[in-house]
Amino acid sequence: MRWLVVGANGMLGQDLVRLLQERGEAVRTADRSASGVTDVLDITDARACVDVVTDVDVVVNCAAYTAVDDAEQHEATAFAVNAVGAGNLARAASRSGARIVQISTDYVFDGASETPYAEDGALAPQSAYGRTKGAGEWAVRAECPDHLIVRTAWLYGAAGACFPKTIARIAAERGGLDVIDDQVGQPTWTSDLADLILRLVAARVPSGIYHGTSSGAVSWHGFAQAIVASAGLDPQIVRPTTSAQFVRPAPRPAYSVLGHDALERVAVAPIGSWAERWALASGSVLGALV
Repeated sequence: MRWLVVGANGMLGQDLVRLLQERGEAVRTADRSASGVTDVLDITDARACVDVVTDVDVVVNCAAYTAVDDAEQHEATAFAVNAVGAGNLARAASRSGARIVQISTDYVFDGASETPYAEDGALAPQSAYGRTKGAGEWAVRAECPDHLIVRTAWLYGAAGACFPKTIARIAAERGGLDVIDDQVGQPTWTSDLADLILRLVAARVPSGIYHGTSSGAVSWHGFAQAIVASAGLDPQIVRPTTSAQFVRPAPRPAYSVLGHDALERVAVAPIGSWAERWALASGSVLGALV
C-alpha cells in the first residue's frame, strides 16, 4: 500500500512514518518545511495539494495549526490550515482515488459531559481551535467520501515537545509544582495512535469517525504524578490546583474522555489503558530527562 503522510515532521507524523517504514510500507512524506521530507507542501494551496497527492492509496493529514491559545487571536489563520487545508487535501485525495485519514481533536466537544463522548455526539466547540478543527471534519466529509476521521487528545511522544517532558523538567528543576486536577482526559502516546491508524486502514473499516485515545481517564494532576514517578521523583511533589488558578486565552475542556464504540463495532481494538501505555512509553518519551 502506498502512503502519503502530511505534516510528517510533527510529533505524530514522525512516529507514523517510522512505523510505516518498519512494516515495509511504501511511504512518501510532506510538510511545509523541507527538512527531511519527500515533498514540500502548503496545504492551504489547493493546486499544490493536487500536484502532491498522486499515486497513493492513503493520505494521512497530521498537519494542523495547534497553537490553541494563539488561535483565539488568529482564528482566520487557524481556519486556513485546519479547515481549508483539510478540505484541499480531501478533495485531492478524492480526485486521485485515495482514502484520507484526518486527525481531529476532543476540542470539537464542549467538555461539559460526565460520560465519554460518542463518535456521533453533537459538536459544540468552545474555542477557536475547536471550531476550526470541527470545520475541518465537515470539509473532509464533504470532499472525500472515502474518509476516516480519527479524533485524539492529550498526545505525547518522543519526537516533540509535550506535557510529560515539560512536567519532568520542571519537577527536577524546582522540586515541586502545581498541576490542574479539575480537567480529565486520556493521555495518548503518538506511537499508539500511529499503530491504530495502520490497523484501521488494514481492516478496511467503513468511512466515518473513530476515536483514537487511550482507555480510561485521569486528571492532568494524576498524569503529572505518574510522570514524576517515572522520572524517579516523589509524586507527592505534584500539588493539585484548579483551572481558575491558570486562566488562559482559550478555554480548555473540563472533560475530554472519548468513547470507543465505533472501534468495537468494526472489531478494531481500542488503545489500552493510559497508565499501562505510559509505563511502556515513559522511557522513550522522557529519554535523557530521566
